[in-house]
Amino acid sequence: MLSFIGQFLTLNEIAVIVMFLTFIWMLFRGIPVAMALVGVSLVFVVIAEVFLDPYRSYFRDIIEFDRTGIDYQRLGALSGRIFGSTVKNPVLVALPMFIFMGLMLDQSGVAQRMMRSMQKLFGSLRGGLSLTVLLIGIILAASTGVIGASVTLLGVMALPAMMQQNYSKPIATGTIASAGTLGILIPPSIMLVIMSDQLAISLGDLFMGALFPGLILGALYITFIVIYGLIKPDAMPVPEKTEEVGWPVVKEVLLAVIPPMILILLVLGSIFAGIATPTEASGLGALGATMLALFNGRLNMKVLREVSRSTLNTSGYIVGIFLAANFFAFILRRYGGDEIIEGLVLSVFEDPYAIILFILFIVFLLGFLLDWIEITIIIMPLMLPIIQGLGIEGDIPDFGQVAAPVITWFAILVAVTLQTSFLTPPVGFALFYLKGVCPPGVTIGDIYKGVIPFVLLQLLGLFIVFEFPWLVTWLPSVAYGN
Repeated sequence: MLSFIGQFLTLNEIAVIVMFLTFIWMLFRGIPVAMALVGVSLVFVVIAEVFLDPYRSYFRDIIEFDRTGIDYQRLGALSGRIFGSTVKNPVLVALPMFIFMGLMLDQSGVAQRMMRSMQKLFGSLRGGLSLTVLLIGIILAASTGVIGASVTLLGVMALPAMMQQNYSKPIATGTIASAGTLGILIPPSIMLVIMSDQLAISLGDLFMGALFPGLILGALYITFIVIYGLIKPDAMPVPEKTEEVGWPVVKEVLLAVIPPMILILLVLGSIFAGIATPTEASGLGALGATMLALFNGRLNMKVLREVSRSTLNTSGYIVGIFLAANFFAFILRRYGGDEIIEGLVLSVFEDPYAIILFILFIVFLLGFLLDWIEITIIIMPLMLPIIQGLGIEGDIPDFGQVAAPVITWFAILVAVTLQTSFLTPPVGFALFYLKGVCPPGVTIGDIYKGVIPFVLLQLLGLFIVFEFPWLVTWLPSVAYGN
């Protein structure tokens, strides 16, 4: 059997394929992601050294295998390298700060206040509740970046009102799930923080580059809701009794929106003006969210303790996967996985843009099975040399300021693609966050049906960013030029 397979694949290639399949199988068995990554890596360390290494194995006379170079010295040095790249990395300091900011903003009562006021403003419009959810989702995305908190908060606030107003279950759940996931793209985004570290590019460039694509997605969602309401009015009926819109309602909306907008200005504005680095801006954001909670009378020791504990848990979860994924990626590279994957991708197409589309397609498919953290940490570094070797630097405008325009553009394309991973089953986390707060009668099937049009809109947004790369590179060139 091995000799038959060996006619088409080398043992290294077989090992890389089996390594990925074993990891995915362990995920479906319900094993935690970090444990699965480390477990698979350790198993393949043993396989490489005991069974397949031509210098040590008893099978060296019958198995030809390229030496992996995995040994105890290299593994010992790996721990120090990973520790230095995470704990001592100033960019990753922004990670817990942005998480704290999002969770504290969730406790501040700002979103609830915006929901009440905007509901009065758009209540007389068809699809007014959906428009309210989308606008609040955009504002929360630009001030939190924490998907779980945004989706759960929007679900608790908006879904009962939508059900009471006889909204279609799929359109209600799809709107909430998609609005909540905008935080993974619109800065400040914890995914962009990790991408910046993995690709060794400016976090400020990524933040500014993601702003227009994120707003484009929000605009596509809003346009879809308006058109859908005209085509199927029964899906989003107008309430029978609505409050007359006047200056008091507009004033209430302004008073609700201005505080989070100040927070956005504090974080993104300080980066835009070059006053603070993204890491420093994350500290300002955490302080600003705490001040909002204090001014709204929501800050106390219990809230501070819960937010701090949740920040620790979420940060620990991400860093745990980060460490495990780096270990997995190291073993994969020792098997020659990077050369194998690079050769596979480059052998499919010759046109550089076709290669980029093929990579995005792979990322889209992986989003059905893996979380964005594993894809970002394992796949992105493997794809980096491929993108760098495409020779398209002259096609992507850098406006004389952006240091790595091709990599920045590619990172945002992947970020838009990965946003779909939150909405695609079976691992779409936004779907399960929302299901956890759904009232009785709303099934997971309703949620699946509801997110389909929004996934298609995300793919449309991806096409727009692909066709017009200046949407990514222009703002960094004027806001955070190098």
